[in-house]
Amino acid sequence: MRERWTRLLAGRDMRVLAKHAGTVFVGQIAVMGFGVVDTIVAGRHAEASLAALSVGSAIFVTVYVSLMGLLQALMPIWSEMHGARRHADIGASLRQSLYICLAATLLGWVVLFNPAPILRWTEVPQELQALVKSYLAIIGWSLPAALLFRIFSTLSQSLGKPKMVTWLQAMSLLIKLPLSIWFTFGGLGLAPMGVLGCAWATFLVNFLLCGLGWWLLRSQAVYAPADIWRRLERPHWPTLAQFAQLGIPASLSILVEITSFTLMALYVARMGTASSAAHQIAANVTALMYMVPLSLAIATSARASYWRGAGDEVRARQVVFLGLFSAMGLATTLAALVWLTKGWIVPIYTTTPEVASIALSLLGWVSLYHLADASQTVSIFVLRSYRITVTPLLVYCSLLWGVGLWGGFQLAYHGIAGRPAMDSPVAFWMCAAYALVLAAVCFVVLLQRVTRNAVQQGPFNPV
Repeated sequence: MRERWTRLLAGRDMRVLAKHAGTVFVGQIAVMGFGVVDTIVAGRHAEASLAALSVGSAIFVTVYVSLMGLLQALMPIWSEMHGARRHADIGASLRQSLYICLAATLLGWVVLFNPAPILRWTEVPQELQALVKSYLAIIGWSLPAALLFRIFSTLSQSLGKPKMVTWLQAMSLLIKLPLSIWFTFGGLGLAPMGVLGCAWATFLVNFLLCGLGWWLLRSQAVYAPADIWRRLERPHWPTLAQFAQLGIPASLSILVEITSFTLMALYVARMGTASSAAHQIAANVTALMYMVPLSLAIATSARASYWRGAGDEVRARQVVFLGLFSAMGLATTLAALVWLTKGWIVPIYTTTPEVASIALSLLGWVSLYHLADASQTVSIFVLRSYRITVTPLLVYCSLLWGVGLWGGFQLAYHGIAGRPAMDSPVAFWMCAAYALVLAAVCFVVLLQRVTRNAVQQGPFNPV
């Protein structure tokens, strides 16, 4: 009887995970559609436009995603409050998160509006630097809107109600597509802007999303119990300290992860526009694939945190491994599909033979990279639900920066372990894939130990 009850509960949690993850996935694909649209539009405009987009978007994504980690890390806290039925506390916590958002915006602007040191340090070709700076000067002003919408998204996911976020993201893609084409190529009285048109389209859409998110918070009954619309309190330092304790290591982990990817793009730019454009194609395919484990990671973290807040550690652990095994199975299928269809994927992005040839050589490593990425993504999200953030940061620093980025740089430009210099983006993708495999093994072992200890220690008392 007990085994039957356990199976019924597992089936129910699996349905909740699948529904939540599926909804988040659609929204994340729509968001990634921004990058796909811009990559295709810039690629069709000019090789230089695609190369500038590769560098400019890499810098912006590094800043945005790293800062987003400060806010995304609040999801376990709000999910635990939801599980413990502490709805009013969610509203108070959310209002305090606005101070984090303000600080994150100011920090991000420092980097986005002053990219020259980064461009010089990574030796991005001089002819690309002016275009990259102009791109960042436009898109940088949309950062506060993007971060405020992230708060709305994180709250909705914490409550297990991601559907409205998904609808907004899907709608925004339908607006982004024609705007990017129109602004880039011109028409209807508008002069062509090239790759800067993609930046202006993103700027407008980010502010539209922010405005619609604000309207939903005001009008939808699902948010009413949180009592969000009270007067903003003064900074509550114990609450902000709790946010920082969880959010800063999580944000730094994301920073290490994303900079290992960003610096790869900047170092590849030294090899010329063809290599840079091919790398952008591989990075875009990788990002699209990443949406599957990311969606499961968000759903798994929210559901596990809910059960931890409700005092059921056994159910939380069960949810954790349901999410992890589902991600691994889907990743295997998706990696095989990309490997088998890479000859059809590359022509969608480019018609330049040299770029296509390099991109084809990268997609095999993209498949291996994704297999490890799926496991480590779910693991690191769930570890945050158990307040484990520093150890993943140390693992990332040693493996992603050490084995992945440094190893790729050495292999590409100097040779390593008796192998000659490759002078190809393949060197970076090869080392990055190996690094991520090692990181995934570390995180899965750690996750198993942490969840087992949590069950043995008994119910969790959320702060």
